[in-house]
Amino acid sequence: MQTVTIEDLKKVIALSDLPDEHLQWILDRSEFSQYADGDIISKYGDEADAMIFMLTGKLTFYMNMNGRQVYFFTFENDSTTGGVTGLLPYSRMKTMPGYAYASGEVKSFRLHKKYFPELEQLNPDFIQRLVGYMTERARTFATMQLQHEKVNALGNLAAGIAHELNNPAAAINRISHELNKRLNRNYELTKQLLQSKMTPEHIQHIHALVEKKESEPEKKIKRTALQQVEYEDELAEWFEKKGVAEREMAETFSELGFSTSELENIIDNVGSEAFILALPWLENLVSSFKIIKDLDAASSHISKLVSSIKSHVHMDRTNELQPTNIHEDIDNTLTLLGFKLRGKKIKVNKNYCEDMPAVPAYVGELNQVWTNLIDNAIFALGENGELTIETKCDTKNITVCVIDNGAGIPKEIVSRIFDPFFTTKKVGEGTGIGLDLVKRIVKHHNGEIKVKSAPGKTEFSVCIPIEQKQESK
Repeated sequence: MQTVTIEDLKKVIALSDLPDEHLQWILDRSEFSQYADGDIISKYGDEADAMIFMLTGKLTFYMNMNGRQVYFFTFENDSTTGGVTGLLPYSRMKTMPGYAYASGEVKSFRLHKKYFPELEQLNPDFIQRLVGYMTERARTFATMQLQHEKVNALGNLAAGIAHELNNPAAAINRISHELNKRLNRNYELTKQLLQSKMTPEHIQHIHALVEKKESEPEKKIKRTALQQVEYEDELAEWFEKKGVAEREMAETFSELGFSTSELENIIDNVGSEAFILALPWLENLVSSFKIIKDLDAASSHISKLVSSIKSHVHMDRTNELQPTNIHEDIDNTLTLLGFKLRGKKIKVNKNYCEDMPAVPAYVGELNQVWTNLIDNAIFALGENGELTIETKCDTKNITVCVIDNGAGIPKEIVSRIFDPFFTTKKVGEGTGIGLDLVKRIVKHHNGEIKVKSAPGKTEFSVCIPIEQKQESK
């Protein structure tokens, strides 16, 4: 077994100025360990029972995050860690939260926690120094956690946006092909139209009738799916009697709301022969206009998504308080999570307070809160669930409540949901932003977050003061 001397201990920054008798006390009670490059020093779930002093080499730590090993920090004998790691005095760590690997040849010695009270009596100042290293370690880990969670959140958000953009993009692609086919077909149909006895007055009459139908959608009779099929059958039967067998005619004119009496009116105006020749041209024209409207709707949906994305994330580029409309921020979040809501057929109720004031906020951070709470609610809901967003405002505070009618949070874990790294979700599910981060963001806004849960109703309420103070730079 290799001999470790007091002089070796003095090379550890945290121990460098301790009296020799104190170093000897630590040496007498410590256990020396040596590891080759790549060896596992500790595993996830191992009992955290000793403080480790690094003599040589480095210890690379990977946090266990939902079953994945994620790099967090490298411990070595430097001014940041003081060459000390593992369980430190006053730490609440019970088990190892990840995996530690040797980087290079590692020589270290371990002091069991049972000696901590005696060490405190021996050298209280040294204990305070170790608490300082522990505080710095906690700050570093919190920063790393925030970075990883932001990256995970961005990845999940990007996947959702890609899914959301795919539908209108695919629709635009289909529409362009159909519109191209319709426009090419228009040449032949126009030729047939010119062979009929249609006059400009006849065309004007048809145009006026179609325009009237399109400009008065509110007067259309709302039909169930079964009633619509029956209505199409009625028109198809009427067209067949007139010598037109194509089902497409009935579908187009029924969707526009034409009745058989209105079609008879066109025949009375232009004549039966001209009507039969002009009908394919009219159907193609009306369908083309409808396709263009569908194209406009798809492109508008993409524009709305892009606008929501910009509003949701662009404020994250500044560390200053910015006035924001909480209702718009929540609506943008619902838009970005729309594919999840539709996937489960979730009904969304919005009970917004009137005269919501502009709230000073670190908007990028606060949007992460709405994203997390709404995403968690969606995760908790089954098919045809119900999500309610309520806001309340007075002269001092605004309160946002996210309520779902899911199964609720089990009583045994309610007290743990704001703990770092705690999750009930599998790998790859959710936003990647933990509720501990949500709580920190709310606290950053001098606010408060509460949760009440029972089967059939889980409510997260976030209260934020309207007046905020800008942090000093």
